[in-house]
Amino acid sequence: MGINVSSNQQLLEYPKKFVELLSAPFIGREEEAKVITLALLSKEHVILIGEPGTAKSALARRAAELLNAKFFMYLLTKYTEPAELFGALDINALKQGIYKRITKDRLPESEIAFLDEIFNANSAILNALLSLLNERVIYDGYNVIKVPLRTLISASNRVPDEPELDALYDRLLLRHYARPVSEDLWKDLINSAWDYEFSNKWVVKEPIMNIKQLDDLYSLIPQVDLSPVKSKLLKLYAMLEEKGIHLTDRRKGKVLKIVSAHAILNGRLKAIEEDLIVLKYIAPKEIDDFEKVSALLSEELKTPIKYMKELNEIYSNIKEASKYVDAANESDPRLIELIRSLRATRDRVMALGKESGDEKVEEFSKEVVKEIDVLLEKVARKLGIYT
Repeated sequence: MGINVSSNQQLLEYPKKFVELLSAPFIGREEEAKVITLALLSKEHVILIGEPGTAKSALARRAAELLNAKFFMYLLTKYTEPAELFGALDINALKQGIYKRITKDRLPESEIAFLDEIFNANSAILNALLSLLNERVIYDGYNVIKVPLRTLISASNRVPDEPELDALYDRLLLRHYARPVSEDLWKDLINSAWDYEFSNKWVVKEPIMNIKQLDDLYSLIPQVDLSPVKSKLLKLYAMLEEKGIHLTDRRKGKVLKIVSAHAILNGRLKAIEEDLIVLKYIAPKEIDDFEKVSALLSEELKTPIKYMKELNEIYSNIKEASKYVDAANESDPRLIELIRSLRATRDRVMALGKESGDEKVEEFSKEVVKEIDVLLEKVARKLGIYT
């Protein structure tokens, strides 16, 4: 039996609130909160790459608290033993000839897990992780342990260059480069860090969602209308290849799943071009790729940033044109042409505002229209059309 429309509408309100609450205590960590939420919505795994101290483990723990999910976290070293992650062997059972692990409070029982420095995994752990991530099972001796893991949030201070880690890295579908916050946010950072440690301001008093509701949201993923974005996605694949950024077939095949999750995160069951922005979390492999992919997407996609960029350019041109009109002679023939150009620009600005579907873009487009109207009136007075 499907979820009814009113239930859908209520469900679709949760993800955005979740992102806001997840990022709230952490200054400048909205992108990290967003990529973790996309991973949770899509039952995929994520890696946060960056130096220590960029709130990676704190975000993972808070995500679990906001969902009241079973949580496991561990720092991997090359000496980490499988028992530390998967549980120690049950000696009493072994005496009876039964091989099994005591998995209580270990990775096999977690719904959300955080593994720090994941690329330190030795071969025994690496093999177990591959089946865990792909199939949600652990092959342990003669046993096959099914696990409830929804999402693994992992972290590393580097991109792996060892061939034996390629398969693991590829299974971490979502990737994000967590940079230190910029200087303009340092003041907010120190105040927020103080509150986080010494006040109850950010304590999770009750979860905002539960795993069942996440499952319900996951069931909406195949219902998202992806037809408006498929052809554009194929063009972006070709453009990325031209720039030397190659996606494996696995990653290419899973992008639409994350596009759907992004639409759901924004309260929609229809994808729009802006949802293809998720490629910035999927396409990069090397550190330099993160900047390259973001630059390409900002140029190619109809995102609020792109609309604002075009509106800002128009706004600057209007200001320059106003100076020209002030200095122009009443008989200047270019003033008539300017009126025609301004009217066309006015139509373009209004279209940009409506097309964007973004509140801030619409507000700014109205401001630009007012500036155009003021300039049109100025030109008309100059030409003596108005008295």
